[in-house]
Amino acid sequence: MFTRSLLATALLAVTGVVSAQSMPKPAEFYFDEDANTQRPVQAVRETGEAAMAKLAKVVERNPRAKGEAAQLAHMAMEAGRPELGRQLYGRALAAIDRSDALWRSVVWNYGWDLYRAGDSEGAYTQWRTLMESRAVTASWMPPTMALALWSLDRKDEAVQWYAAAVRTEPQLWNTSANFARLLPGWTDSERATLAEVQAAWAQNPPTWP
Repeated sequence: MFTRSLLATALLAVTGVVSAQSMPKPAEFYFDEDANTQRPVQAVRETGEAAMAKLAKVVERNPRAKGEAAQLAHMAMEAGRPELGRQLYGRALAAIDRSDALWRSVVWNYGWDLYRAGDSEGAYTQWRTLMESRAVTASWMPPTMALALWSLDRKDEAVQWYAAAVRTEPQLWNTSANFARLLPGWTDSERATLAEVQAAWAQNPPTWP
């Protein structure tokens, strides 16, 4: 089990520290699918208690069981055990670097688990780390960054990011009526928050650049 200091060191080394500086301005369009990022980490196919028991056994025996640690971290966060989830995510991230095919999906899922645990700042940090890790303009970026920034009360920046979604696919994003279809993995609360961003965008659409 990681000590607190070791966990902090691992997280800083792998994800970096995102300063309070302003968010980079969005690009004009975001068409890349970036499908490998937007997928769950699934090291075992079992579900529920059977999955947790199997994953825990592997993680206990193998310190570099990165996929298993990340999947168990997600399950811990879902079960309302955020500190254990953070420790396991830290362990998974300490075992991989940015060249690993698993890295992006682990960071992506960690961001969502943090957001759903009430840590919008932590979620923003993970997603921004992903966004800045390589030159890709992925379709998930505008709505996801808009959600994170709005939740952090950085509303002008959130609207700027939402505007990038509308520029990319205007018929899809110019109304919140499409959100259930466009964002099936989001909760009703998350879609409602993004609807607030959409309403602010509709009231005063920003120009680009």
